[in-house]
Amino acid sequence: MRDETAAAAPSRIQIGAGPHQTSTPLPGRERRRPAYAALDLGTNNCRLLVAEPTFSGFRVIDAFSRIVRLGEGLGTSDRLNEAAIERTVEALRICRTKMQARGVQRAKVIATEACRLAINGAAFVERVRRGVGLDLEIVDRQTEAYLAVTGCAALADPLAESVVIFDIGGGSTEIAWLDGAAANPSTDPTLRIRAWDSLPVGVVTLAERHGGAEVTRRMFEGMVEEVAEKLSPFAIRAAAAATAPNFHLLGTSGTVTTIAAMHLRLVRYERRRVDGLWMNDAAVTTAIDDLLDTRLEQRADNPCIGRDRADLVLAGCAILEAIRRAFPSERLRIADRGLREGLLMNMMREDGVWNRKSVR
Repeated sequence: MRDETAAAAPSRIQIGAGPHQTSTPLPGRERRRPAYAALDLGTNNCRLLVAEPTFSGFRVIDAFSRIVRLGEGLGTSDRLNEAAIERTVEALRICRTKMQARGVQRAKVIATEACRLAINGAAFVERVRRGVGLDLEIVDRQTEAYLAVTGCAALADPLAESVVIFDIGGGSTEIAWLDGAAANPSTDPTLRIRAWDSLPVGVVTLAERHGGAEVTRRMFEGMVEEVAEKLSPFAIRAAAAATAPNFHLLGTSGTVTTIAAMHLRLVRYERRRVDGLWMNDAAVTTAIDDLLDTRLEQRADNPCIGRDRADLVLAGCAILEAIRRAFPSERLRIADRGLREGLLMNMMREDGVWNRKSVR
């Protein structure tokens, strides 16, 4: 959907704040702060953020994102294929170069569902260690869900007594039910989690099983039904979530940011307009219906989708639709943030950077 490059404008995120705000990097002393890096290697994407701590959060100083489709074929096989591995290794080398150029002092490099599922996942991790010089950690599903919550929870409505946060990935979908901030004001949002799950379905695996190029409404309903079945145990545990005052959904992923871009009728993707956007239920339905009425080439020509994601976005919409049906809500908040932000916040919190007087 979009590519984050070394020339990307620095952005700032504050703990407990809303959307990122652009800022100009300060010279001299400001630039000598320790740099942290967070790399999230998913089933579909390889994403990197490099950031420096600020007084109340962090500033992104470099970023990279590339669709690598590491999990290509895992919907029908149990191995990472060589072409996908080579694409991914190339992207990881770029990430390593960026980290070295920025003088990163601490990094967290994680891999998720594709490496969890593949029988050669461990061999791939060793290949990356030897050939690229990065120590990938294959995180478990709970860790992934908790990182998604950490990265996105700042966008939850402070008046909501209940929130369902979800992250639609390439090979899995993480979902969690949180108490409202008023009921539990802890600065660590994971302490507010009442229930969580990691569904073994994502946009890549779902599209491979059902088809993603030309999707009829009947095919779409078939995808929704498959996701609903996998979602059912969590929906039962979290049944009370949608009944709480000011309940809303909070979603992160290429799927929800695409829905937001469609709603805003963007001619090119603009993160500052998408991250933190509120959409009502009718607007989400309209955006999904509009996508269902498009053909593959139309989606590929849309600069907010692109050719690499044109065959995946409707599978993502099916996952979103299953969640919406299980947890009816008049409001959905869009997050263009997630695991990487969660990793950065955890590292900086562990290092106590926000307790230091030297951070301004």
